[in-house]
Amino acid sequence: MIQIGLAGWGDHDKLYAAPGAAKNKLGVYSSLFPAVEVDSTFYAVQPERTLSKWTSETPADFQFVVKAYQGMTGHTRDRIPFPSEGAMFKAFRESLQPMIEADKLAAALFQYPPWFDCTRDNVRVVREARARMAGIPCMLEFRHRSWFEPDMQERTLDYMRRDDWIHSVCDEPQIGAGCVPIVEAATDEKLTLVRFHGRHAEGWLSGNAPNWRDVRYLYRYSEAELAEWAERLLRLERLSERVIVIFNNNSGGDAADNARQLMAMLGQPVPPLPKPEEPDAEQLSLF
Repeated sequence: MIQIGLAGWGDHDKLYAAPGAAKNKLGVYSSLFPAVEVDSTFYAVQPERTLSKWTSETPADFQFVVKAYQGMTGHTRDRIPFPSEGAMFKAFRESLQPMIEADKLAAALFQYPPWFDCTRDNVRVVREARARMAGIPCMLEFRHRSWFEPDMQERTLDYMRRDDWIHSVCDEPQIGAGCVPIVEAATDEKLTLVRFHGRHAEGWLSGNAPNWRDVRYLYRYSEAELAEWAERLLRLERLSERVIVIFNNNSGGDAADNARQLMAMLGQPVPPLPKPEEPDAEQLSLF
């Protein structure tokens, strides 16, 4: 099974043109896509009641990929608003409970930063994170190329299999050490994640710019690029029972279009977008 969705549900304006859709974005989104990546959890551990609300607003078979809080993956460089790392992980685990109970949590996604390279100390960090998340499915995404250099790739994948990490296969610009190649492999028989970050090489290096996020993910995949990925996804589907695909190229409004395009390529039904309300026809004035 291949399930295609987007990173977040709030920033895709063309999905919510119908009357009242903007007030029920998640409900509308979940009628169009079977899965979503939750990004707000990266910026703050959300209250359990918030995840309970999202759970209740989606169909029974809908799936959430929940991004781990940035303090848990080292993005905050050890500055965390919790008394300890243990308390931080505990709060995050507890927030996931509504989705776990409803069988709507695909996995928690641990995305480590571009400076998190392959060292003994960092392997220890990853192992400790997995131990703290025991019993909960977790996805692992590296941003530093050293984890997947030719002499390390199989060792990294073997470690992920041993510690029950779900592999996050990435499509991103191939420029510098702060990126990883496409590693077409599965580490879990039940699930594999694929994330499309776009291929805007210049934008990928814009981390110091005030609008870096808008620039980094400004990319529209071509039909040829998606066709190549359609074949790759079918191969990954033979390695895992389920493949969740997330389009993260949101900046220019391209993610939803590319996702629907790929769904069509794979022969999946593509639900029609809700139609915007048509303005009332003006009566012809005779005088």
